[in-house]
Amino acid sequence: MKKVFRKYQIVMGAMMAVAALFYANDTQAQQRPRAGIKGGLNASNLYSSDVTDNNIRYGFHAGVYAQILSSDVFAIQPEVNYSAKGLKFESTGFIDQETKFNLDYIDVPVLAVFKLGEVAEIHAGPYFSYLAGASIKTEGDLGNDFNSVDRKNFENWDWGLAGGIGFNVGAVQLGARYNLGMKQIAKSDGAKQVLGDAKNSLGQIYVALNFNQGE
Repeated sequence: MKKVFRKYQIVMGAMMAVAALFYANDTQAQQRPRAGIKGGLNASNLYSSDVTDNNIRYGFHAGVYAQILSSDVFAIQPEVNYSAKGLKFESTGFIDQETKFNLDYIDVPVLAVFKLGEVAEIHAGPYFSYLAGASIKTEGDLGNDFNSVDRKNFENWDWGLAGGIGFNVGAVQLGARYNLGMKQIAKSDGAKQVLGDAKNSLGQIYVALNFNQGE
């Protein structure tokens, strides 16, 4: 856990260093608070003290965002996003089989936004998630199948830390974010036997459209 949290700190420090290179000199210009829609690619996994391999599942996220309490240098940005998380197992050789463990969440990040002029923003803060559904999908030599999993096996709520950076090009923002889950997701004894103390880990790249651009 300490190693994973240390990685989060390193990633945040690196993003702040990169963003400083893009600092704009016209920070005195009045900026409208950004608000609109966003979406992009998820690269999700589960991490625990017992698991060291990476079984990344690729998915997507989509939602809405708005900045409040906004000034030229700071804002609070709440979001509501659908986000596909989970992990993927693959076996190759005599039998080729792929199994995707899907966890579908409604994510609500509440982020502090540090504006570096009009060019870039640093985002950091907590997120809260509600588990909307769980399923397992298999494809390969043993056949294709899709089954819903009883949500009672998992915690309904998740929370963690989120941090990222966004670069503004007019009404478009291109960004990257990392979400570090802080809560064990398994609830039932059966789920704990399979997943142990696993928590969510999620990297994202996204495109956000600002509907409050003004003139």
